[in-house]
Amino acid sequence: MSHQYKIITIVGARPHFIKVASLINALDPDRWQHLLVHSGQHYDVNLSDRFFKEFRLPPVSYNLEIGSQSTNRQIADCILKFDQVLEKERPDVVLVIGDTNTTAAAAIATKKRHITLGHIEAGLREFDRSIPEEINKLLIDAVSDLYFVPTLTGMKNLAAEGKKTNVYLTGDIALDLLTNVWAYPDITTLRSQFDLKGDYALMTCHRQVNTEHLEHLVQIIDAAAALPCPVIFPVHPRTRKALEKVDLSNRQENIQWVDPLGFWETQQLIRHARMVLTDSGGIIKEAYFHKVPSIIIDRQTEWLEVVDEGWSVITGPDKAKILEAFHTFKIPQQHRMSLGDGKAGKMIVQILETYLDAKRS
Repeated sequence: MSHQYKIITIVGARPHFIKVASLINALDPDRWQHLLVHSGQHYDVNLSDRFFKEFRLPPVSYNLEIGSQSTNRQIADCILKFDQVLEKERPDVVLVIGDTNTTAAAAIATKKRHITLGHIEAGLREFDRSIPEEINKLLIDAVSDLYFVPTLTGMKNLAAEGKKTNVYLTGDIALDLLTNVWAYPDITTLRSQFDLKGDYALMTCHRQVNTEHLEHLVQIIDAAAALPCPVIFPVHPRTRKALEKVDLSNRQENIQWVDPLGFWETQQLIRHARMVLTDSGGIIKEAYFHKVPSIIIDRQTEWLEVVDEGWSVITGPDKAKILEAFHTFKIPQQHRMSLGDGKAGKMIVQILETYLDAKRS
């Protein structure tokens, strides 16, 4: 006789909404009672509500409303509020995703309650502890019970840290949704909307290292302004705030500054772009999936497979290097699907069922 299990997933930032949608699609309601918790880390309508509608996510069971605070206060607030949820609901398993403050806080609260913890996107490392997300990665993987790893590099990282039990190579769950080509909007409509008649580039920039150092942001904007094609630039709220301190008067001819776009609009624009410029791990992966080259305007990335295959080049926030990469880039001869085949959600759910069944028997 199969048992029904209670599972809690917690979301709080744009990448979470994408990944949890893939997981929910794989959950059999006869076997799983699913509760969705929203930390409220991203409360901007363009970064949260829009994705709930796009992915047809169920209503949240709890909204912790932690909002924008300093890192330690945000984590502390999330631990306290999520702990109250755990005390009331007593789930069989909690799944956390990625490396945000929400993820780290939920992981700590879960293990203090001795509840099974699974980490989706485990094992990724940037080997730079000045990066806030790197500290979160290390904390989460230190206490997880089940490791759902997107890449072989992640497997090697965990093995080097002595973590070899309950470690599973699943591929990247963020790619599961990208196989739903029916959801993509018409590219002709998008080209008309943004007045794109030929080649164009898509750019995103939101990492703290780029938004808090204006010299980095200026280098990136100057590089975009010097590209020989239009640049669509959906501007993250954090980046928009930083841009208020920059003189943009001579840097706007070919850059289209737009509000954050919906997920499917973004995917279609990536698919048809000549090049993507980004400091977002999610966009790097999405561009790779669509076989579109990307320039990484950060100094490192966890997605080494994409760089090793030649689909991405790391330039950092350096105008000269960005422009050189743009003009000299050659499309790689092969694409190995190194980040998975779009079936991670189903694999994760199967592993969870097997693990919990064995634990209960």
